[in-house]
Amino acid sequence: MPRSRRPGRVRGSLLALALLAPALLGSAPGGSGETISLSGNGPGQRLDVTLTQVVDPAAPAGPEPAGSDRLVATRFRLENTGTAVYQDSPAPAAHLLDSAGRRYTGDDVPTTAGPAFLQTVTLDPGGTTEGFIAFRLPVGADPAAVQFALNTGLADDVGQWSLPLP
Repeated sequence: MPRSRRPGRVRGSLLALALLAPALLGSAPGGSGETISLSGNGPGQRLDVTLTQVVDPAAPAGPEPAGSDRLVATRFRLENTGTAVYQDSPAPAAHLLDSAGRRYTGDDVPTTAGPAFLQTVTLDPGGTTEGFIAFRLPVGADPAAVQFALNTGLADDVGQWSLPLP
């Protein structure tokens, strides 16, 4: 019987690690809705990123997306605080984690929550923009956290906000 319990403990530990590891790298101090300063992989790449709103569920702005049971829309504010021009695709730079440890990549699906980011955002140093990133989740998935990283989500510096927002 201990063998059947051990994999559950390992899975639980891995889930906790998956949710907490990014927090150790750059989580908002209050858990969510705060600004996190993130670095990219290139010289001078730096953004202040703020998760300002979560709409759950979000209605699609056009025809119902195929294969999606539910949309969750997240609004981010991006401010280029670095010395290099920021040019990136925000949707794949964002991920939503559910309470079961599943990870969903952001999508450019338009929703009625508000305007989405352009597919590619270009910000000069000091520039600011806001937009929504949508996630496709199955019904019953319980959103637990949202993550964002520069370089289309591949930068080592990852910000994480706990959900739901206060």
